[in-house]
Amino acid sequence: MPTQAVVVWDPSFTAYDFGPEHPMSPVRLALTARLCEAFGLFDHDDVELVEPEVADDDLLATVHDRDYIAGVKAAAAHPEEADGQWGIGTEDDPAFAAMHVASARIAAGTRDVCEAVWTGRAEHGVNFCGGMHHAMRGGASGFCIYNDVAVGIQWLLDHGAERVAYVDIDVHHGDGVERIFWDDPRVLTISIHESGRALFPGTGWATDIGGADAIGNAVNVSLPPGTGDAAWLRAFHAAVLPLVRAFSPQVLVSQHGCDTHAQDPLAHLALSVDAQRSAAEELHRLAHAVCDGKWVALGGGGYEVIDVVPRTWTHLTAIAEHRPIAVTEPVPEVWRAHVQALAGRPAPTRMGDRPVDAGPLWWRSWDLGYDPESDVDRAIMATRQATFPLHGLDVWFD
Repeated sequence: MPTQAVVVWDPSFTAYDFGPEHPMSPVRLALTARLCEAFGLFDHDDVELVEPEVADDDLLATVHDRDYIAGVKAAAAHPEEADGQWGIGTEDDPAFAAMHVASARIAAGTRDVCEAVWTGRAEHGVNFCGGMHHAMRGGASGFCIYNDVAVGIQWLLDHGAERVAYVDIDVHHGDGVERIFWDDPRVLTISIHESGRALFPGTGWATDIGGADAIGNAVNVSLPPGTGDAAWLRAFHAAVLPLVRAFSPQVLVSQHGCDTHAQDPLAHLALSVDAQRSAAEELHRLAHAVCDGKWVALGGGGYEVIDVVPRTWTHLTAIAEHRPIAVTEPVPEVWRAHVQALAGRPAPTRMGDRPVDAGPLWWRSWDLGYDPESDVDRAIMATRQATFPLHGLDVWFD
């Protein structure tokens, strides 16, 4: 049977652990994998689980400075001496002993799924342990040590890909990936995020459109705090999807940080799991429409580690396997019992947030007109004005 999806998972990924007080708790990965297992998603003959090795320095150096890689290793060897050099030893990125090994394994996992998809060994690839989109060429940032996203994209470019589209739906601007490919016309980076006026890293404006050799290939949709399902989906459909279609990539890489959720403690958007699932479905359909199904889907941020992250990334994995789970589906009791024993609190009962009788998600199509009184519409229009003409698209109509 042909491989439908390769999925990265091994319990060793929980070694990416900044400590018990840090918001990026590794339990979010363990609970996601356990929920996938409860739905039987790892048991199918057309699903391959990947347990990657640790990436070597040569692979990491395709997107990171070698001095920085050496600095990560040194900080891992002596975490107590990390003083902020290379961005390590800070409140966001404290040093820990497994830091290099755990981060390099995440990077290898994303490279592995990119290779599987590009070579045709599998149609789709998922690494919900990855999506470390803030790491820069020469420094850690925003809970991210090595930029596995950039490692995977660079591997694709180095092995023959001529056009790679990257869509980042994390609540935070995907600044590291954008910066690494800022001047590369082969890569389209699109980030839809909460405004930098309200949230780290304080970047990602509509007028940030790429370097001299890639003008228009960096795209940013900067949304106001409080944006909910309908407004976010309107922006996603109006400002993100038309540009990917126009770019006509050979591979689609997407980052699915689920810190856009209303319950996330670190940000201020108001999405539901249902809307996050809807975005994953749309990106999956887009991959089949524009690049013969070559889709690599990654994790990212997400700090409500019980109610949100496991359900969202289980939906993502199921969609990549062509076995989507309905938002009305009950959460398996075995998983809920595990959460109760582990955390001493109840777990969600259904795979979605919205009431069962709420009907389908709805958003107002851009075709129905632009509302200049809407903060969200002004953000959409700013992005369209800055980038659409550079891709042969009309600012007012798709």
